[in-house]
Amino acid sequence: MAAVQVMTMSGAMARDRPLFFGARMPSEIKQMLPALKNVEKGLFRKLLQACVRILENEDSGLDDLSALKSANASEETIQTVFSGLLVLLRSALRVPRTSLKSETFRADLKEIKIPAELIPDIVKAVFGSRRDTLDDSAIENRVRLPTLQSLKWRVDVSISTSSLNRVLEPSVLMEMTLSDGRIHTFEVPVSKFHQLRYNVAYVLKQMEDLERRNVLKIKD
Repeated sequence: MAAVQVMTMSGAMARDRPLFFGARMPSEIKQMLPALKNVEKGLFRKLLQACVRILENEDSGLDDLSALKSANASEETIQTVFSGLLVLLRSALRVPRTSLKSETFRADLKEIKIPAELIPDIVKAVFGSRRDTLDDSAIENRVRLPTLQSLKWRVDVSISTSSLNRVLEPSVLMEMTLSDGRIHTFEVPVSKFHQLRYNVAYVLKQMEDLERRNVLKIKD
């Protein structure tokens, strides 16, 4: 048992980079791999084209998928391969072209046991002439939160309260305007403002430390 563990660790150490989808294979890709054995190359290409059209934000991709129900494959197989291909393409397109080369992507597909005759079509879908359109569509349709448009602040001093005649306690009044037009106003005690300032500085320091690590540097 110990020998098996040592071999597993040595194999993991031998890999100097993660696969294009990260440390863990998505379940959709894992379920797709055995289903590919029951799909002919012509049907596979049609499924791949449907995935590309959907990633380009074209509704015709779903129409293509529904038209394939009469092909020489079960509906469950078609849906499994389609879901796996869609996740595979999205995972590959999420990695910048400067970090994932076509040769590296081809090697990753071979390593996860994608049939050799199907690999060129997948590589072409990711690195072909439509890559710019796919990248633009991904940026346009990405899920994102509103960003900070502007921040105004001022320091107020409470001279007295209903229970105390003399307080002289300062507080910071902040007004945030977001990119979606919403405005949020809130009051922060000086102690909390210093805590916020410290945490922001700490996060920036952590980001600088991460950028210095070789594992995060992009290599050509």
